[in-house]
Amino acid sequence: MVEDTERNAAVKRVKDKRDLRTHVFVYLVVNAMLVVIWAVSGAGYFWPIWSIGGWGLGLIFNWWSAYHENRPITEADIEREMGKRQ
Repeated sequence: MVEDTERNAAVKRVKDKRDLRTHVFVYLVVNAMLVVIWAVSGAGYFWPIWSIGGWGLGLIFNWWSAYHENRPITEADIEREMGKRQ
């Protein structure tokens, strides 16, 4: 049972990291296209910044979820937290 739970957690982490790579690739391609459209259309007000910034914020949350949120709690984490209370 414990092995199944650990395996499922590992599979989820691998999937999350692969999904993040896809997300980064699509982010770069779409925003590069928007910058090209902006440049070709006269390069006035830099409106692609709204997509770059807003979507970038979502990308940061996706990165955090893939690399930090899913980290298992270790005995060292528990001991460090207990040490703060003393």
